[in-house]
Amino acid sequence: MDYFAGLTLKNSIKDIVDVVIVSYIIYRLIIMVRGTRAVQLLRGIFLLVITWALSTWLNLYTLKWLMNQMFTFGVVTVLIIFQPELRRALEQLGRGKLFTRSSPEEQDVSHQINEVIKSVNYLAIRKIGALIVFERNTGLNDYIESGVKMNSKLSSELLSNVFVPNTPLHDGAVIIRGSQIMAAGCYLPLSENPFISKELGTRHRAAIGVTEVCDAISVVVSEETGQVSLAINGQIVRDIKEESLISKLFEELRPQFKAKSADWAFWKRKEGGNRG
Repeated sequence: MDYFAGLTLKNSIKDIVDVVIVSYIIYRLIIMVRGTRAVQLLRGIFLLVITWALSTWLNLYTLKWLMNQMFTFGVVTVLIIFQPELRRALEQLGRGKLFTRSSPEEQDVSHQINEVIKSVNYLAIRKIGALIVFERNTGLNDYIESGVKMNSKLSSELLSNVFVPNTPLHDGAVIIRGSQIMAAGCYLPLSENPFISKELGTRHRAAIGVTEVCDAISVVVSEETGQVSLAINGQIVRDIKEESLISKLFEELRPQFKAKSADWAFWKRKEGGNRG
């Protein structure tokens, strides 16, 4: 009797350890892909699995057959789609860094927008071209890796210096995550929308393009006119005024914020008025 009790206890401990290890691995994998576009793809796969389960439960034979066909070829498709994430995971595993990623810091939206607005004002007055991208829910790690990683505290001075003409990083995009400049000189996908004005150059098309494939926000400064533009969800607002830019950034980056007249007075004192 004692033998069987000891055996049962031993098996229970093994099962607990097994579950804890697997749970931890799954948790770290979720943390790893959370900063990439793979999250959206995983949501799509999850919806397909739910659809397959419902078709099985309700005996919807045609839908079930269709889902089975998708799963048959889905393994190869998933390997192709997740190739960048799988490669990155294997590289991190080889370096022993697969489970060392830290959680993102809490964003300070007021500081973030304040520094960006000061930099945009400086660049616009001098007609220095710039492309600034705000990361939101969808991670931009794929694009961050295409540029030069900085991992620097966001400041208007640093942001302005990045875009100074004839410097190594001025042609690419700067990607901001919270109060950090993650990278500069980043390459972004160009919009293929045929209805975009022919007047817009590569910088503006890149600003629109990245917002077409994810929920990022782009701010562009034209080097020809000094006009500031804002791109969201594949749409661009050209020559946006400072008040509208601040209001829209607060609305998108912190939706619960409600702009009031007192806040405009604060920003005017802080920034020294409109660009004109």
